[in-house]
Amino acid sequence: MCGTDGTNGANGTNGGSNGGAHFRSNPYQPVGDFLSNVGSFKIIESTLREGEQFANAYFDTETKIKIAKALDAFGVDYIELTSPAASEQSRKDCEAICKLGLKAKILTHVRCDMRDAKLAVETGVDGLDVVIGTSSFLREHSHGKDMAYIEKTAIEVIEYIKSKGLEVRFSSEDSFRSDLVDLLSLYRAVDKVGVHRVGIADTVGCASPRQVYDLVRTLRGVVSCDIETHFHNDTGCSIANAYCALEAGATHIDTSVLGIGERNGITPLGGLMARMVVTSPEYVKSKYKLHMLKEIEDMVAEAVEVNTPFNNPITGFCAFTHKAGIHAKAILNNPSTYEILNPADFGLTRYVHFASRLTGWNAVKTRVGQLGLSMTDDQVKEVTAKIKALADVRPIAIDDADSIIRSFHLTLHEQPGKAPPVEIRNGEPVEIANGQ
Repeated sequence: MCGTDGTNGANGTNGGSNGGAHFRSNPYQPVGDFLSNVGSFKIIESTLREGEQFANAYFDTETKIKIAKALDAFGVDYIELTSPAASEQSRKDCEAICKLGLKAKILTHVRCDMRDAKLAVETGVDGLDVVIGTSSFLREHSHGKDMAYIEKTAIEVIEYIKSKGLEVRFSSEDSFRSDLVDLLSLYRAVDKVGVHRVGIADTVGCASPRQVYDLVRTLRGVVSCDIETHFHNDTGCSIANAYCALEAGATHIDTSVLGIGERNGITPLGGLMARMVVTSPEYVKSKYKLHMLKEIEDMVAEAVEVNTPFNNPITGFCAFTHKAGIHAKAILNNPSTYEILNPADFGLTRYVHFASRLTGWNAVKTRVGQLGLSMTDDQVKEVTAKIKALADVRPIAIDDADSIIRSFHLTLHEQPGKAPPVEIRNGEPVEIANGQ
């Protein structure tokens, strides 16, 4: 139901004169905090790294280049690619994307291992995202290294990458199940050798917004470098966690298109935009080409053979649909009554649903006008009752409702001031001639 032509569905409006001014102010603006970065964050877009770990994902070189160019045009700050150590084709794809001359910085995600780092440096990337597990689960059952080894190796790898003039981030993996003292000690050590960013990763999606805020706030007092955050969505908190991280002082958020990634994926790019455009509209609208979101999501959805969820923020087909009569009346008067997001900001339109038993006469009145017909309010209320009567019997489509409206309007001209009675027979509206 989301369109781009301003005449979406049966009752499209474009958020123009009625609602434009009302979206400029936000009564829920957070209290200012000198550590908060909700108005100055950067996006590390990981569809071509984390997204490749999605169960359905297979991106050939052509698709990767197409996605990278679209994300760059959208305005993301960084594009993160699969490690060149993963496969020979991954290495070649990394080199190909580095040669595109994109505005976004190109990163690759590698293990905290000197061999991986050296291979990545040779591809021409702008920076490396180095990671190693720090929780007891991963230290025991994944790489088998202790914290002393992790710190020593991290410093060696970081210093090597810096010696090549590249940007470097060091991240713990499974940060929220890691020992806090170990974690802060490690971050302090890499900060001292000049790492550009440290990363916090909720690798299993276990963190809550309050936990995120507390850890980022604590870390902000320990390191002077930037703070990147990576949130999985296993428990449905990835967008909320990303927002709280920014409030607490994080500077960078990892995203993927439609949130695709390992298991349930990570913070979705579109969902984050929905959250942040409410909080920091000027920053978001000036930096990111929001009208490209649907195009990019459709591209990725097709590539991984999934449908965009009906309730997806912004681009889900129900995102700007209004059905209940009370809602419809208010929306038609002033869109900000029931919309915190303006569909026009994303090149989309709203849809006021009128073909249902829940419809109100105000929605039907608007549809009458769109059809180029003329009725009094009393006549609109009468035809609304007929639409509701049919909708009580069976689901109806826009064409059904339009047919009732047109038929009713025709009878008004045939018998001014009087419309023949209508009853529902076998699920269809039937006019009763001469009371029979």
